[in-house]
Amino acid sequence: MSKKDFSKRILVGVTGYRENHWRSKLKEIDKFKITKVSLFLEQFRETQRKKIYQILLNSKIKEIPLVHIRNDMKKEELIFLSKNFGSSYFTIHESSFKFLEEWKGFYKNLYLEMNKDNFVSSYIKVGRLGGFCIDLVHFKIEATKWSKEFDYILKRRKTEHYFDCNHLNGYSPKENKDLHTIRNLKDFNYLKTLPAFVFGDVIALETYNSITEQLKFKKYLSKLLNNLF
Repeated sequence: MSKKDFSKRILVGVTGYRENHWRSKLKEIDKFKITKVSLFLEQFRETQRKKIYQILLNSKIKEIPLVHIRNDMKKEELIFLSKNFGSSYFTIHESSFKFLEEWKGFYKNLYLEMNKDNFVSSYIKVGRLGGFCIDLVHFKIEATKWSKEFDYILKRRKTEHYFDCNHLNGYSPKENKDLHTIRNLKDFNYLKTLPAFVFGDVIALETYNSITEQLKFKKYLSKLLNNLF
């Protein structure tokens, strides 16, 4: 992990599960003239993704370093994102190992987000990929249980290039679960308990909150993490 300002590492995220979610965020991004973002496509089917791509091409966005993809995405989509927006971190789930052949040529650009079910299948081989995308709140949850996922990650902590990127959302200590809609900045304070090795150079906000709110989160998080590290 290189030492640099977290404000340059944290990216607002185009997130959601309905058309109005991504449309409203892209409008805000153009309003604020933001040129570098992260993109979460996991909950959007192909018809929606085609609309997103078309609007992206006509937006002020120039860079999308991290894209959370879904298992039905074609290699051509990764090529499109890489060519037009310099996307180089494509984050996937454990189930995505069954679809790796579709993304041949991009294996070292794929980054694994571990599940939270205390089970790691024998077909999970992070060594085939670029490394992990540590979902920071998942890591917190897994650590409280010393789950099999936590153990799998911890055993590989000295392989520095495995920890290049992250998803970042909130945490409920009371329920020990992740929060995708942030209502209090204290929902991020769990980050103070995490080890330095899990923080990558590209950190994508994965909250459903508006871009206006995400910019406030980014300011708070940059100060918090710069003070910690």
